[in-house]
Amino acid sequence: MQTEKEHRKLGREKLQRIIEMCIAIENHAVDPFALEINDIIKIIQEFFPRWEKPEDFNLDSEVIHHIAKVIKLQSEWLKHRSTSLYLDPFLLEEKIVQFGKEDMIRIFLKSWHPVVELERLSLQSLIEALRYWNALLPLEDRWRELDITQVITGTATRDEMIKQRLLGDKYFTEELETFWQALKDKVKEKGLDGKIPYWDFIGAETYEETVQRAFMASFLITYGYANLEIRPLEEKMFIKPLEKVLATIGNQQLVSIPIAVTYEDWRRWKRGELE
Repeated sequence: MQTEKEHRKLGREKLQRIIEMCIAIENHAVDPFALEINDIIKIIQEFFPRWEKPEDFNLDSEVIHHIAKVIKLQSEWLKHRSTSLYLDPFLLEEKIVQFGKEDMIRIFLKSWHPVVELERLSLQSLIEALRYWNALLPLEDRWRELDITQVITGTATRDEMIKQRLLGDKYFTEELETFWQALKDKVKEKGLDGKIPYWDFIGAETYEETVQRAFMASFLITYGYANLEIRPLEEKMFIKPLEKVLATIGNQQLVSIPIAVTYEDWRRWKRGELE
């Protein structure tokens, strides 16, 4: 039979494993619902009366703190799924199994709305068709050849292309290096954990400048100057500069991820509704 000391040691080990599991969930490495909250509460209630040392109470409070974070993540997950009208297929299957045959038939009849349509020619439709054909121009007028103006092609100088904003006033590699450094400076100034929200980096005072920055950011990611971190559950994106240019991963060339930068998204970012 276990002594009181051994029982306390077992309790500390269990609480430490719970904390490690919670941290993995907070780092998005594990599904938030992989942790059964009710079972964890029972474990805490079992060992709480046995604690005597301050460090044991600190460990207990740390578990409660991490459990609260996990519950928040579960709540955000449920809120996201409910607003997007998502229905888990396993939950749907469970509901269908619980229903009897008569219940399923009753639900089907309530939701079934057959559409009946009868199409046929009428005197009125024939009159409208005749008016349409009579109003058409003759074929020789409708199929008249287009006037084609011959244009002599020429060449454009580098200065003209810069003026038309088709080419920057620096070589592209130099511009990319400058933009890479700007990303590093932005992360040092306002970033967290070596990264910054994608829209906080590409966002600018004008929509045109925002599109230009998104264009350059795509090349940073494609050519291995930065990484793009996407969190679909939270609907957030982060861009993280690399210390050294990483052109390839193994034998695979890095590719960029298409991201829509719409005018409406830019306005949402200006209002502080988008990261």
